[in-house]
Amino acid sequence: MPVNLSAPNPSDLHPVPGVKLGITMAGVRKANRRDLVVITLEPGSAVAGVFTKNRFCAAPVQLCRKHLAAGSDIRALVINTGNANAGTGEDGMVRATQTCIALARHLNVSPEQILPFSTGVIMETLPVDRIEAGLPAALADLKADQWAVAGEGIMTTDTIPKGCSKQITLGGQTVTITGISKGAGMIKPNMATMLGFMATDANIAPELLQPLVTEAANASFNRITIDGDTSTNDSFVLMATRQAKHAEITSLDSADAQALRAALIEVSQHLAQAIVRDGEGATKFITITVEGGRTEDECAKAAYAIAHSPLVKTAFFASDPNLGRILAAVGYAGIDDLDQGLIEMHLDDVHVVTRGGRHPAYQEADGQRVMKQSEITIRVGLGRGTATTTVWTCDLSHDYVSINADYRS
Repeated sequence: MPVNLSAPNPSDLHPVPGVKLGITMAGVRKANRRDLVVITLEPGSAVAGVFTKNRFCAAPVQLCRKHLAAGSDIRALVINTGNANAGTGEDGMVRATQTCIALARHLNVSPEQILPFSTGVIMETLPVDRIEAGLPAALADLKADQWAVAGEGIMTTDTIPKGCSKQITLGGQTVTITGISKGAGMIKPNMATMLGFMATDANIAPELLQPLVTEAANASFNRITIDGDTSTNDSFVLMATRQAKHAEITSLDSADAQALRAALIEVSQHLAQAIVRDGEGATKFITITVEGGRTEDECAKAAYAIAHSPLVKTAFFASDPNLGRILAAVGYAGIDDLDQGLIEMHLDDVHVVTRGGRHPAYQEADGQRVMKQSEITIRVGLGRGTATTTVWTCDLSHDYVSINADYRS
């Protein structure tokens, strides 16, 4: 069961003017499950995205990058689950392109105006014929209020769909931001198997979308990890239909841009944290804050060393306050001149470590009390500066092994 997370109420996911979503069962991998989603955008929309840093990236990732770099007027996205179309060589590129061509014909646009996305099993041939056959049903299903159903249609090992929506006021006009994400395992985004799609009707200059989506990703999807594996297919896309009636946002320094930025990050963080809460086999949601670093980068090194440690993660699953494992992870994080005598550590409200050693007042019973909670915060102070960062992760349970052992069954 997800950690303190439930499926979004469909009525809470506000439609975004200029966006429609259609979902169908194409039988990409398994019958009788929603596995094909089409998202259409009105003319004049702008799109930007960030993608996996895995050098063995999937064919659809390569094609998305190409179409976005060409400055194409993106009119639709097509997303399939069940098959990642990764590790498929030139044939995978051909099949991803065929998918774009097929949808472009239905919409009377060019293939370069389509962005394809895939998620699922790696190194299997994409059944493009099933996707093409499913497109008419997905297009017939297009509606503005289908974000929750689309969230279900992009799932793989997720147990529930993930979505979030927020409305703000810009220039006296209501502006909507709505997004969905998927992911439960193979999660350590650089930019995890993770997909995220967020749309807004904010009237923003197209050239501002890329810095906004990059910043939102860095504050959210690039601060989560479940198992330390960076997927071949990670993608996070921001779409702006620009249909809101406020004055166009042309500078990121403006008050409206800052309000939009804050809202985009808030929605992105909700979607990213939902992935961790629904992590494969997860029973604990863990926030790791490392502060007092010289740079944010070295804080992130220490935070991820803790978050990736199997010894730390299994201790949290067992509710075992074997907290020396956390100190060990900080020590091997790669901060070469780290002074262990300056380290402080808290487990929620419990001061565990001071000046690099066990706090005199710390009692293991206090640590165990916190470890039994479903939500736990680890706070580590490096004593080196003023930088800080936060990473979200989960524990590592028996079920994680079972889910991944049975994934292709």
